[in-house]
Amino acid sequence: MSDTFLSIKNVRKSFGATTVVQDFNLDVNHGEFVSFLGPSGCGKTTMLRIVAGFEEPTSGRIIIGGKDVTALRPNQRNIGMVFQSYALFPNMTVGQNVGFGLRVAGMPKAEQAKRIDEMLRLIKLPDLASRYPYQLSGGQQQRVALARAMAGKPQVLLLDEPLSALDAKVRVSLREEIRAIQKALGITTIFVTHDQEEAMSMSDRIVVMNGGRAEQVGTPFEIYNRPATRFVANFVGTLNVLEGKVTNPGTGAVEIEGSGVILGRQIEGAKVGDPISLALRPESVSLGSQPGRPAELDCTIHSVNFLGSVIRIRANVGSNFVSLDTFNNASAPPPAAGDKAKISFSPDDFLVLKD
Repeated sequence: MSDTFLSIKNVRKSFGATTVVQDFNLDVNHGEFVSFLGPSGCGKTTMLRIVAGFEEPTSGRIIIGGKDVTALRPNQRNIGMVFQSYALFPNMTVGQNVGFGLRVAGMPKAEQAKRIDEMLRLIKLPDLASRYPYQLSGGQQQRVALARAMAGKPQVLLLDEPLSALDAKVRVSLREEIRAIQKALGITTIFVTHDQEEAMSMSDRIVVMNGGRAEQVGTPFEIYNRPATRFVANFVGTLNVLEGKVTNPGTGAVEIEGSGVILGRQIEGAKVGDPISLALRPESVSLGSQPGRPAELDCTIHSVNFLGSVIRIRANVGSNFVSLDTFNNASAPPPAAGDKAKISFSPDDFLVLKD
């Protein structure tokens, strides 16, 4: 039995002759946390605004809890939304901000007070109800905005880059709190971000967007380890790309800078002599020979950066650059720029990039 709670069906959005969202389909399960991840201009915020009802799709439907809400206004959809710019009312206290939607909905005052108290305890600000927004830090203001969005018990919570205005340390702390609160309440949530670390650390699934399309949908593990396209592979995580040519597509034999590597799997749609782009994550590369990493390539050390417990090395493999990290070892100094060396890896770790 399907647990789908939010369905986005064949949504397209155009502004004049410019199409910003096209052929977008997604089913989100009840209580699931899904991130829209992509660069500026990829359509992720427009898609969020369509779900919220602030934008009307050119075509397609939005279904929430089995009900088609495409033609409904935002205030008819029972959706909570948190914006990048807190959007708190400066002339209202924290308690009044949190309870604003409850007052508009006509909830009795005693119930309002109880719900406001519950929400302030949930965001760990139980003693700040009488303060005004200007008396709060950025992180505290964003928590209040989150509490206000959730106070009315929305069916769906929409978060539009809510952490981007905060400093790095506060962002890390607050994203953990947001995820914990979302799990505790079981609210179906869509989170928009251009920050891959946020998306990877918070999401049940990620929708990587490019040019108005969902380029790939999957768990953080799937998106990182099995990118479907070159764009996804490059956008999510750090990537080493090695250019080579196919010598036997049936066995997955390729040649990189004069050295043969057997991928051990068929290269679909390729023929002998075809150029091929292969990618390796930095953690899949070792300096020197290593057990379990039988493939080796000659390299020249380009740069060595000492970062304390980790040493970041950049090496040339012919015309290709390869980055890798190795742990600091006090008894084994790192190589120097210009040194000749070898890198090793498992052929299984190679990703064949497709455009």
